[in-house]
Amino acid sequence: MNPKIEKLIKQFAKLPRVGGRAAQRIVLALLQDKTGRAITLAAALADAAESIRPCVACGCLTDAEFSSCEFCRDAGRATGQLCVVRDLGDVWTLEKSGVFHGRYHILGGLLSGAAGTTPDDLNIKTLPGRIHDESITEIIFVLPNTVEGKTTQHYVKNELKNCNVEFSELASGVPLGGDLDYIDDGTLSLAFGRREKI
Repeated sequence: MNPKIEKLIKQFAKLPRVGGRAAQRIVLALLQDKTGRAITLAAALADAAESIRPCVACGCLTDAEFSSCEFCRDAGRATGQLCVVRDLGDVWTLEKSGVFHGRYHILGGLLSGAAGTTPDDLNIKTLPGRIHDESITEIIFVLPNTVEGKTTQHYVKNELKNCNVEFSELASGVPLGGDLDYIDDGTLSLAFGRREKI
């Protein structure tokens, strides 16, 4: 195989949920496309890589010219509630379902001994300041119903025990071991509406 093509396939294969065969199909489709899609994609990716940064408050990705993201700048979003999620994909899932209209806080992963993810690797230290500055009264944990998700939830809750906030989590509807990526909007809406104090 041509070294340049092989290098490209290896890079695509490193992406989440993209295996070697899928990477090959993607690369071949891009390189054989006659419309210039590969060049357009490369330019868009380069532009995003240069300008997109995490929001200083919540961790959502935003344009570098702003210090805070669209969610944090939106005065129309409900205040008092802070939804703690694993990553930006979870924010998109919640926004698509329309079950939450408040502010978010992205941890950037989950605690995991196997993966070597420690509290220092996650966006946890800024939470107490946000709770105080934004007058947060409820922390809603929307984390995967897995060992890593529950461990992370327990750790964050313990770190915030002196912050005088209520804690809640999603109720029935999210199966044990479940991931938001695979849950339909109706189930997510039910789980969010029946969230439980913890």
